[in-house]
Amino acid sequence: MNTPSERIFDAEKIEKCTLRMAYQIYEANFGIKKLFLIGIAENGLKFALQLKKQLEAVSPLEVELHALSIDKKDPLNKVTLSIAKEEIQNQSVVVIDDVLNTGSTLMYAVKYLLDVRINQLNTAVLVNRNHKRYPIKADFKGVSLSTSINEHVAVVLEGDNAGIFLS
Repeated sequence: MNTPSERIFDAEKIEKCTLRMAYQIYEANFGIKKLFLIGIAENGLKFALQLKKQLEAVSPLEVELHALSIDKKDPLNKVTLSIAKEEIQNQSVVVIDDVLNTGSTLMYAVKYLLDVRINQLNTAVLVNRNHKRYPIKADFKGVSLSTSINEHVAVVLEGDNAGIFLS
């Protein structure tokens, strides 16, 4: 990874975006009792944990968080989910990643989950880079960045150096 050179969001701004997204997700899922958050490992799962905490703070929803592992360089390789897919059947699900760049990872993650009937499926990302090559969008996004394809976005969610960086 390139060394992050410019912090464009600090931890406080990320927290504000996360809280706003939590309200949006709750509003979109108003009337249900249970919501499944599927975080794409690694950073998507870390961001999903932050969203889960905010959702539990602002809503009465029972929120279950699970991990989906996918090879981001070759998404046709084995995909794994930390629960049986049947557990999400007829449920409301939000698939979460940290950055939406080309859409490949999110597309293949959603494809994997569609082997079972789901009542409602949404996607959420902290950063939407607008370089999609696949017909998928983020239903909930923290920030949209107009970047060049040569720029790199790094998301650090833990520690003193937390933030969104552009290099």
